[in-house]
Amino acid sequence: MYEFPFELDEFQKDACKFINDGKSVVVCAPTGAGKTVIAQHAIHKALEDGKRIFYTTPLKALSNQKYYDFGEKYGYDKVGLLTGDTSINRNAQIVVMTTEVFRNMLYGTNFGSVTDNMKEVKYVVLDEVHYMNDEQRGTVWEESIIYCPTNVQIIALSATVANADELTDWINTVHSKTELVDTDFRPVPLRFFYFDSSQPTKLLPLLTPSGQLNKKIRPEKRVFGKKLQNKKSYVKEIINNLRENDMLPAIYFTFSRKKCDEQMEKCALLDLVTKGERAQIQQIIDEYIAENPHLYNNKHIEYLLCGVASHHAGLLPAWKGLVEKLFQKGLIKVVFATETLAAGINMPARSTVISSTSKRTDSGHRMLTASEFLQMSGRAGRRGMDEIGYVTVVGTQFQSPEEVAELVLSDANPLESRFSPSYSMVLNLLQRFSLDEAKELILKSFGYFSSGSRMQPLINAQKQIEGEIKSREFICPSKLSDNDMYEYDKLRHIYVQNRQTYKKICKQERSKNRPLSAEVRQFGVQTKAMLEKMHTFPCDNCKLYKKHSKNIEVLERFSVRYKKLEKEIEKQRDIFWNKFLAHRSVLMDYGYLKDDYPTEYGITTSQIRSENELFIAEIIFSGILENLTPAQLAAVVCAITTEDLRIDIPYLPISEPVRKTLNLIRNIRRKVEKVQNRYSVEAPMYINPYFSSLIELWVEGAEWENITEQVDMGEGDIVRSFKRVVDVLRQFTTVANVPEALVFTAREAIDKIQREPVDID
Repeated sequence: MYEFPFELDEFQKDACKFINDGKSVVVCAPTGAGKTVIAQHAIHKALEDGKRIFYTTPLKALSNQKYYDFGEKYGYDKVGLLTGDTSINRNAQIVVMTTEVFRNMLYGTNFGSVTDNMKEVKYVVLDEVHYMNDEQRGTVWEESIIYCPTNVQIIALSATVANADELTDWINTVHSKTELVDTDFRPVPLRFFYFDSSQPTKLLPLLTPSGQLNKKIRPEKRVFGKKLQNKKSYVKEIINNLRENDMLPAIYFTFSRKKCDEQMEKCALLDLVTKGERAQIQQIIDEYIAENPHLYNNKHIEYLLCGVASHHAGLLPAWKGLVEKLFQKGLIKVVFATETLAAGINMPARSTVISSTSKRTDSGHRMLTASEFLQMSGRAGRRGMDEIGYVTVVGTQFQSPEEVAELVLSDANPLESRFSPSYSMVLNLLQRFSLDEAKELILKSFGYFSSGSRMQPLINAQKQIEGEIKSREFICPSKLSDNDMYEYDKLRHIYVQNRQTYKKICKQERSKNRPLSAEVRQFGVQTKAMLEKMHTFPCDNCKLYKKHSKNIEVLERFSVRYKKLEKEIEKQRDIFWNKFLAHRSVLMDYGYLKDDYPTEYGITTSQIRSENELFIAEIIFSGILENLTPAQLAAVVCAITTEDLRIDIPYLPISEPVRKTLNLIRNIRRKVEKVQNRYSVEAPMYINPYFSSLIELWVEGAEWENITEQVDMGEGDIVRSFKRVVDVLRQFTTVANVPEALVFTAREAIDKIQREPVDID
């Protein structure tokens, strides 16, 4: 075993031993417990044995960070980096990449053959594997595990989850022999505090030594309307408390970018840094801006010099890099961040502050999940620097102290499958496998494997109904069956109807002094015969008749509900395969599949990566993009890659060719929608020209300041939308069957988009 310059913890030793034994391993441990050591052990093994190792992460920023860390440690000649828009030393022994890139490699399409891609690869580290829970991207982790060659050892590193054993069993089933190393050991234990605004000069321990809620904590007073908007912010008091108790540096989590910036401004006057630290900060800023001149006029510079910073998706990537650098050196004392910072970026702190344990969603406030809370609180406590990590929860009116205590004491949530077949998945599988083999792979998904637990609530409801039906079994005193009862009920019902009709006719005929016709008399005789037949049933004078009848009615309702549940269970059991078949049907209708093999158009679509690959392919093949300039092409692609925004932003006029092209794309969307609806396929198609005019200006050579002053939106959001455009344009240049003129225009557009600050990660 590789000798580390420090004693390994037991869970690290166990994991390293399993790797040495040639097994795959799932390591489930709290944030900051030291999972990276296990990956480093695998790296040393690969280097020693002349093999290769892939290290995958969920975020491009995290991949960049790991690339620089490993480059410094092992030498840049041994390390490569592959992200959506970067390719450095791709044949190196250690290659860092995003999990999407790894998944795409396993499809063996625009990254070359799987055999070439995986040559000499002995290990694959799937860092932050709990991202399988991610609504949008979780399916990538499942696909990566399913398609990973079985001779490659998987090292899956996860934060604490409730069903790590289920995940391990699944990898064991679909891949190769896999062991679980599960620990709740934290090298730096956490201590929890509560900020109660009625006692602003101190932080109160959240729990008593016996684990009960501290009775000194009072719930926040409820205020509404304008009073809520004008409610005093206690952020300065909270930071002062942390400073006085030697609990800085801290990450202060809040769920609003605007609040991150406001709170940073409020705390700038607290004077958290010494003169010497301020000089150090200034020196680092000067050096950094010399390399990144686009940050020269950044309005947040003055706050960095006060030891506070903001960190969220609305900021430029290079700026966030500067904040991270200063924080890692201990020069920034408080970072006000959104929860995205909890996702693996290396920014350890002594304290974390969680501004609320509830967050606003589209459908009102909801409590954080136990896993979300663990991710954020787990950032507290620096190994080798702090004996204890401190977590402070701020009291708000949207949560009670009892709810906070319950959340702190909760176990992590289980991983849930987000596996979801897409057009490219269908085409890629059918390019390499028969329909039956593709089904076998789909049935290997974690979603299918764990469907038992996913369907448990439905199965429980079914059992409950079975119990109800059993408890309502009625014993008829005359030993009649329910069918006999039905017959009597039916007869009784018809008799009552007929008797009323006969009486009505008799009354009418009497009022007109007319004798009854032969048919009516016959009808009367038949009705009387019915009554006599009813008298032959014991039900006719049975005291339990009503109870028995009501019981049958209730059982009928239970039976209907039982059948509905049965149908839903059947649907859920085959949900992934049915989705696969639905996407296949759409592709067949469009001629992208013939005899379950991709046509030329299908092969192009299989190489596209987007929310709806068919939509993008139809736009390419329609020919409507071919006469656009690079700026116009970028503007059109920007509209079809920008998701629906939650906020309203003013409409910025777009050029005539872009507007006309988007109208033609709307016709394409309507046609695709019609076919998708026929087969109940849900795959989004966007046409949102929010940023189209901005990217058009940018490609035409406008300065960044001219772009940002057009719209009141975070620079990071604009950069991200531009990067998405680059990602799709780059696909235009690599996928098969794209017209040469479009490839040329796409390349030109990419070159013009990729300048500071857009090209900086």
